[in-house]
Amino acid sequence: MKNSAKDNPSKRTSLTRRHFIKGTAAAAAAFTIVPRHVLGNGVKSPSDKLNVAGIGIGGVGKSNIKNLADENIVALCDVDDNYAAEVYKLYPNAKTYRDYRVMLEKQKDIDGVVIATPDHTHAVIAMMAIKMGKHVYCQKPLTRLVSEARALTEAARKYKVATQMGNQGHSGEGVRLICEWIWNGAIGTVRAVDAWTNRPVWPQGIDRPKDTPPVPSTLDWDLWLGPAPMRPYNPIYLPFSWRAWWDYGSGALGDMACHVLDPVFTALKLKYPTSVEASISTFVSPEKMWVKVDNKETFPQASIVRYNFPARGDMPPLKVTWYDGGLLPERPAELEPDQSMGNGSSGVIFIGDKGKLMCNEYGDKPRLIPKTVMDSYKQPPQTIPRIVGSHEQDWARACKGGEPACSNFDYSGPLTEMVVMGNLAMRYPQKKLEWDGENMRVTNFPEANDYVQTHYREGWTL
Repeated sequence: MKNSAKDNPSKRTSLTRRHFIKGTAAAAAAFTIVPRHVLGNGVKSPSDKLNVAGIGIGGVGKSNIKNLADENIVALCDVDDNYAAEVYKLYPNAKTYRDYRVMLEKQKDIDGVVIATPDHTHAVIAMMAIKMGKHVYCQKPLTRLVSEARALTEAARKYKVATQMGNQGHSGEGVRLICEWIWNGAIGTVRAVDAWTNRPVWPQGIDRPKDTPPVPSTLDWDLWLGPAPMRPYNPIYLPFSWRAWWDYGSGALGDMACHVLDPVFTALKLKYPTSVEASISTFVSPEKMWVKVDNKETFPQASIVRYNFPARGDMPPLKVTWYDGGLLPERPAELEPDQSMGNGSSGVIFIGDKGKLMCNEYGDKPRLIPKTVMDSYKQPPQTIPRIVGSHEQDWARACKGGEPACSNFDYSGPLTEMVVMGNLAMRYPQKKLEWDGENMRVTNFPEANDYVQTHYREGWTL
């Protein structure tokens, strides 16, 4: 590993990057992998190649592992042999497992793990790995519950491991441009933000299935359930639609807001909201008959979530409004008739007292509106370091003792807490939940706090 600023882009502007990555001093503490230059004489050290294990590899985990293919992929774990079969073939030298606990206890050469399982198992897997001193890359949302996100954030700090959440847009150019423009006063003071997604693109607002088909021989259903309550297997949950169910997923908000709201959280220097409220759809129309649903099993078909944030430094109080399920904010008068909002499926509008800024779901393609304003805008100098390579490679550099990854848990933990607070509000629609973020407590509806904490089935714990 070369040790010059020229060859290591993460070293060139460390002070600026440390300012950009909030609260990462603890995460930057010394790691166990020794840089090659310390050994000298051309001796190859472990820092040249991480030993990586993938957990949950049949879906997005496949692409995460691919982006780390220059490292050593030493172990692969999935509860569904059939779903994971293609990835197993791609890495024939990797040992394979069904149970991540067996893998972590048995295979001692693992430096870091990539977790891309359904949301409900993120916390328990990540916590075990962290306590064993493994570096962790975990897909978004980091967790389903506020308390889980807080626990992982604090554990990563305590055990001094390198972490990254899989909101890949945070490594992109767009989020950095948005920060530079807003911090330079491009649209003046921002007091409101609208954000939206077209998701869900899976069934929501439905009841639990009645039929109980046999579990496929290639699937370990008990391991797939993990800490969630026991219930009969049904193919409606796998491999993707688990996102709809309260027990397993985080709905449209949890799926997309870690992307869509990421530039908002960063550019406007957010942390905990002071209050959250939600409106949700309560009717579905199967076979052209309107039926009222209670949304106890799944997230609603559509929702609007309103977050309120306090003043931050020289930034005033802020209102962020989230729309999903096809609902949209008011179309800006400044947007040309032939232009779509966002990328047509997701987007953000920053509303300033001197103008508006719009971007796509990952902070991509930010632009001032109307186009005439963008065309005449003189962009400020770059003040935020850019990430070289993929989001996964940013994490790999951190694992080897480099700068903290850009979406390490000190950043992405609080981001996740904000996101899943919206889901908590959906449990109590049209009630304004007053939130004490430091103490993770709803102050005006004590019963809501039951959904802040973890309730795992017997045998499972953080």
